[in-house]
Amino acid sequence: MVKAELLAPLQSALRAKAAELGFAAVGFAPATDDPARAARLHEWIEAGYHGSMEWMADRADVRQGPQSMWPAAQSVIALGMSYAPDVDPMALEGDGERARISVYAQGRDYHDVVKKALKALARWLVEEGSKMGLAVELKVFVDTAPVMEKPLGQAAGIGWQGKHTNLLSREHGNWLFLGAIYTTVPFVPDVEHEDRCGSCTACQAACPTDAFPEPYRLDARRCISYLTIEHRGPIPQEFREAIGNRIYGCDDCLAVCPWNKFAETSARHKALAPREELIAPELAELLALDDAAFRLKFSGSPIKRVGRNRFVRNCLIAAGNSGNQTLLPAVEALLHDPDEVVVESAQWAHRRLTGNS
Repeated sequence: MVKAELLAPLQSALRAKAAELGFAAVGFAPATDDPARAARLHEWIEAGYHGSMEWMADRADVRQGPQSMWPAAQSVIALGMSYAPDVDPMALEGDGERARISVYAQGRDYHDVVKKALKALARWLVEEGSKMGLAVELKVFVDTAPVMEKPLGQAAGIGWQGKHTNLLSREHGNWLFLGAIYTTVPFVPDVEHEDRCGSCTACQAACPTDAFPEPYRLDARRCISYLTIEHRGPIPQEFREAIGNRIYGCDDCLAVCPWNKFAETSARHKALAPREELIAPELAELLALDDAAFRLKFSGSPIKRVGRNRFVRNCLIAAGNSGNQTLLPAVEALLHDPDEVVVESAQWAHRRLTGNS
């Protein structure tokens, strides 16, 4: 076992290297499993709040803690990369011509950006450890593995899991992409971050679909981000009007958080700047996308993963909510689309725009 005082210079240098690679936040937590954290995960799944995201349930035992996945892990390095927006994410609310795309999806796919930086940090750690005679083992994660990045981020002191269930930072608001490195190096853990939500309920009140049955708990089945990204098939009728012009994700609970006033775009990783054409895209243009055009337009974007049909379904819901008669030709062109979900959504939008709903 390496003494903590011998690891201190390495730990300090790692913080500096993480900042050099574009991470706005870094902290250290023990890799031991937390029974309370695991219990909350299982309760959430048992309540059915994960909806059709079966991977949450299928690997819940592994997801419940770092050592459940990798018993050799000694430390978790939790990292956050800022994607703070330049403009108010709710600025387009009610716009009948333009669509709203979640801030996180307006730029390059964060999986690629964060993972590239994590791998570079991991290589650096292995090399620096080798110089000290340490055989460093590690695993790198960005959102796609059964890892609970948000509670681990809180345990590592980089923020706290707010009432909207996302990680909040005093310096960066809730605009952080999270990554984690599990390692066999026994770093000194940081102090777990205290909850600073207080009596504020802004995020709960802002949710258009009442997706929070209680603070700190999200029912994904009612969440617009889930409905427009994860949910396959027709969007349930009860949520369609509330979706408004949101076609990929929803930022409302994030956008209203008072802690965002401290977030600075200067901290944002340069690779995560929004693409101009995705800040306020025109619905008519998006409705006209065929599969090839969709793939071309969203190359390198996280939006690409939902596919053209699900994306156009979302755009049709927005069109039906728009009250914009000029969108009727674009909607009518989709009434005979090969995809039955697109057709059903087009029929709904057509009825709404013609007053036959």
